[in-house]
Amino acid sequence: MSQTSRILFALVVGIAVGIIGARMGWGTAATIAEPIGNLWLDALRMTVVPLVISLLVTGIGRTADSARGGALALRSVVLFIGLLWLVTLIAALLIPALLRLWPMPSASAAALNAALGQSREVVGAAPGLADFLRSIVPTNPIAAAANDAMLPLILFATLFAIATTRLDADARDRITGLFGAIEKAMLEIVNWVLWIAPLGVFALAFVVGMKAGTAAIGALAHYIVIVSCAGLAAWSLAYPMALFGGRVRLRDFVRAVAPAQAVALSTQSSLASLPAMLRGCQQLGVPTDVAGVPLPIAVAIFRVTSPAMNLAVALYVAHWVGMDLSAGAIAAGAVVAAVTTLGSISLPGQVSFLTSITPIALAMGVPLAPLALLVAVEMIPDLVRTIGNVTMDVAATTALARRQDRNL
Repeated sequence: MSQTSRILFALVVGIAVGIIGARMGWGTAATIAEPIGNLWLDALRMTVVPLVISLLVTGIGRTADSARGGALALRSVVLFIGLLWLVTLIAALLIPALLRLWPMPSASAAALNAALGQSREVVGAAPGLADFLRSIVPTNPIAAAANDAMLPLILFATLFAIATTRLDADARDRITGLFGAIEKAMLEIVNWVLWIAPLGVFALAFVVGMKAGTAAIGALAHYIVIVSCAGLAAWSLAYPMALFGGRVRLRDFVRAVAPAQAVALSTQSSLASLPAMLRGCQQLGVPTDVAGVPLPIAVAIFRVTSPAMNLAVALYVAHWVGMDLSAGAIAAGAVVAAVTTLGSISLPGQVSFLTSITPIALAMGVPLAPLALLVAVEMIPDLVRTIGNVTMDVAATTALARRQDRNL
């Protein structure tokens, strides 16, 4: 059984056993299970700060190296970064609007909030707009890390990473090598923690099942639909990109990208879809030597659905627990979502879910405990993520190739 299947199985069994336990009066079991689930969540949280900083330093280094690869590579990086910020803005506007039109069922929200108990405590005060602007620049990065002040910490890490790209090659390689080693060590710890994820998820799901009952099932289905809408919005941008940027017919684009989408659906990996994406670009008239520049860069640093869906998860959790987010809190989450995407790498869905969304939640003051349940159903949204990423990779490559032809 795959890791994804084990975690999903633990969620389903935990909720089912919890529902049975509520009817049988197993109150003592819930008091034992809750700290076990919280300990597992804390074990994941302890890796966030060093992992995010190391991913940013190495990710921005990769981006800078890609941009040095010539005019086409530079245009690719600029286009990709612009699209990441665009989809983040769309999600920041779309998800709150969707949640106003179609909120979580009130019975589910009340039951889940009661089930969260101590875990519902907010990790930090949601900043207002003025506080947000004042807190952007950290006076002490170490204190920012200690206090989980993710936005100023990420700003410092981003500036530090950009500064390393200005160093000579030897100094730059030493710094990126150090942070690359930290990244690998942190990911190893994350893998250890995820190995026992079924136990942690079962414990948390058991408590939710005891206190919330079947309301948890409807809430998780509602979550999947709302978050997937953010990915679909980012995915949909690929078609006008191909039509107007790449000057290809919609029917031709749909046919050319379909094999890559099929590979993405079966593997949930953009990297595994790269050969099919290259073939699709060839069918659209993009020469292999041209497609061979933006596509590898896209696989390395560009995941168009990630910032939109990551921000959507944090916004959904805030809605779940009844937080009224200020404009400053949403802006903080949007900035962190867009910036940290540059440091994302090809990881299993559960790893990337937690390492990407935890900094956003911390920046917005959103509690982390619900993430331990949501990671168990990430398999379905992850399909939307991967297919959307692959579709946009081909569309953006086609648009960049058309611009290259005009330049030639």
